[in-house]
Amino acid sequence: MKRFVFAIFFIITFLSAEKIENLASVVGVRNNQLIGYGLVVGLNGTGDGTTSAFTVRSLSNLLQTVNVKIDPKDIKSKNIAAVIVTAKLPPFARQGDKLDVTVSSIGDAKSIEGGTLLITPLKGVDGKIYALAQGSLSIGGKNGRGRGELNHPTAGIIPSGALVERSVAYDIYDKKYLKLSLHQSSFKTAMQIENSLNKLFDERVAVAIDPKTIKLKKPDGLSVISFVAKILDADISYHPKEKIVIDERTGTIVAGVNIKIDPVVITHKDLTIKIEPSNDMKKSKDETAIGNDMTINSRSDILSMKRDSVTVSNLARALHKLGAKPKDVISIIESIKKAGAIRAEVEII
Repeated sequence: MKRFVFAIFFIITFLSAEKIENLASVVGVRNNQLIGYGLVVGLNGTGDGTTSAFTVRSLSNLLQTVNVKIDPKDIKSKNIAAVIVTAKLPPFARQGDKLDVTVSSIGDAKSIEGGTLLITPLKGVDGKIYALAQGSLSIGGKNGRGRGELNHPTAGIIPSGALVERSVAYDIYDKKYLKLSLHQSSFKTAMQIENSLNKLFDERVAVAIDPKTIKLKKPDGLSVISFVAKILDADISYHPKEKIVIDERTGTIVAGVNIKIDPVVITHKDLTIKIEPSNDMKKSKDETAIGNDMTINSRSDILSMKRDSVTVSNLARALHKLGAKPKDVISIIESIKKAGAIRAEVEII
């Protein structure tokens, strides 16, 4: 029987000081994606079968590099698996730095648990090798139910499993002009950053050229490193956008605790939800209180709630008390949003 996971997390959003480094990043200073193809060995009969022709061909080619010639048709081992290896090369990474890598099976292996990745070149989009990965795989080993059963995973990680062989050239030392890119476009935030930085340096060092980009000019007598450090450490008054995040796969709802719902009436299946505009709500003999300012009419299945007390979080709690399934709660919230009674952004993941 499929089990639904229902959870509500509360995020208190209020006006506060936020460091610029949490809101923006320097243009050009970013991670680079790396990818490679390799083999995992040492599996206990859970590797790719003979139907995965690319796996046996890869093993044959590998053995030839150590002067062992064998026809791929003669390879019957199930202790190997073909995998794709991925990693992120951070900005300013230098030769000898270590990277975490993710290893994912691409054949018909049942599990790569306990395997060892053989040396695998990791390339960038330009085709150049930037790192070499190798090592023993680490996997979760437990399924999501916490009962200890193996889930026969076909993906794992190798912490610090790759060594950087080539760095991405980025000359920041001699630059006089830089740009900040906001993580989320906002005219207001862009102007706040511009005003705060100009006030901090007591000269016009920043200008917002659009709601996502701020152009910076390094002051004389200050190194680029010091300039960027002061910028990223500066505080601005910031009010994050209210947002409701819904994971339809797990039934998880993440909402700000103060996201209110305007007066609305919605019918979903056998339940009618009525959010009253009045604070005066008298309880009849057919109504039962299920929480502060919330009642349920047992005869008409009407959930009544006062306007001033209704937020997404306490509506979800009330529906949960009534036994509503996560998918029904999600449908109700999405419908209320479409009706315009919720002003916060709703994001489905």
